[in-house]
Amino acid sequence: MPDIEWILLYLVLGALVGFMAGLLGLGGGGILVPLLTSIFTYQGISVDNAIHLALGTSLACMIISSTASIYAHASRGAVVWQMAGGMAPGIILGAFLSTQIAVNVNSAYIAIFFTLFMAFVAGQMFFNWQPKPSSKPATLSGLIAAGTGIGSVSVLAAVGGGFLAVAYLGYKNVNIKSAIGTSAAIGLFIAITGTVGYMISGLLVTSSNPYTIGFINVPAFLIIALASTIAASYGVRCSHGLPKACLRKIFAVIALILSIKMLIFWF
Repeated sequence: MPDIEWILLYLVLGALVGFMAGLLGLGGGGILVPLLTSIFTYQGISVDNAIHLALGTSLACMIISSTASIYAHASRGAVVWQMAGGMAPGIILGAFLSTQIAVNVNSAYIAIFFTLFMAFVAGQMFFNWQPKPSSKPATLSGLIAAGTGIGSVSVLAAVGGGFLAVAYLGYKNVNIKSAIGTSAAIGLFIAITGTVGYMISGLLVTSSNPYTIGFINVPAFLIIALASTIAASYGVRCSHGLPKACLRKIFAVIALILSIKMLIFWF
C-alpha cells in the first residue's frame, strides 16, 4: 500500500473534488489531472507517464461520480435517453481511439491541449456563454458525429463531457435541466470507455509500477472515489444556499490556475 501521507492526500483531494461536483454539478477532471500529475511525479513515476496516469485515474473516478449523477437526474426524469443513446456509438469510438493515440503522443502536447481546453472551459463558465439554438432537429448521424468529437476531446482532458455536451444539447433545443441530466449519461459512456482505453494502452508501459493497472493508479482511484462520494452530498446541501453564478466563476478561476500550473510544471 502507498504511504500514509499519500493516502491522506488522496482523501483530501477526493473530498475537494466531490464537494465541488456536488456544489456545481461538474466533474473534477480540471482539478484532478494537474494535481495527480504532480503527485505521481513526486512519487517517482516518470514525467512521460505521469500525465497519462493522471488522465486514466481521473476518468476511473468519474465512473463513480457519473453513476451517482445519472441516478439523481434520472429519478427526476431529466435524462433524454434517446439523444444519449444516439451519441453513444460516437462517444465510445472517439474516446477509445483517443486513448490509444494518446499513449504515442508526447506528454508535453497533451499538457498544452489540457491547458488550452480548460482555458476555453473556464471562459465559458465565467461568461456563461451558450450557443444560439438551432432550428434544425437532431439527426442520428449528427448525434454520432457530435458524440465522436465530444468523446475524443473529453478523454484527453479527463472531463465527463459535460461542458461540451450541455452546449451541444442546448444548441439542439434541449432545455438546460434535461441537457445537464443527459450530459451525465454521456459522461458515464466517456468515463467507462476512457478508463478501459487507458488501462489497455498502458498495460505494458506501467507494468513495473506498483499498484497500477495500465494507466490507472488503483489506490488513488479507490480512495478518491470513496472520499468524493461522501463529500458530494455536502456539496449538494450547500448548493441550495449559495449563488451558483459566483461559484461557477470561482471554479473556473481555480481550474484555469491549476491547468496553467501543470503547463509551467511541464516546461
